[in-house]
Amino acid sequence: MRLKNERGSALLETALTLPLVLLLSVGIFEFGRAYQMFQVMTNAAREGARVAVVPGALDTDITARVQAYLTAGQIANVASATIGIDHTKTVSIGATTAPATQVTVSYPFSFMVLNPVAQLVVQGSTLGSSFTMTTTALMRNE
Repeated sequence: MRLKNERGSALLETALTLPLVLLLSVGIFEFGRAYQMFQVMTNAAREGARVAVVPGALDTDITARVQAYLTAGQIANVASATIGIDHTKTVSIGATTAPATQVTVSYPFSFMVLNPVAQLVVQGSTLGSSFTMTTTALMRNE
């Protein structure tokens, strides 16, 4: 025998769990997008460092290569990326050191869905707020 008061329980359970499942799914996609962007930035810094260690390379060549890689990686608004080049670094080679160049790439990242959803739930929440990703690559000069 079924009781009459259990009639809408499945609808109520769905209404309670569906928002949590959707938020979890969106969170997985958002952090996956952030990780993918970090990997593109890391590879762009590495490509810039490869150009930087070639004799006669100019800073404009390095910056152009990093920006080209970011564009190819479908990073939106490449102009907001900050590219730092430091030719004064050294790298350890056994008992001695050798000159090296370090390329640093920074990019402001913002979550597309998590921040607005967090703002709806808790006003003034910093969950999902923008932050700056930074990555570096260091290579020995040739």
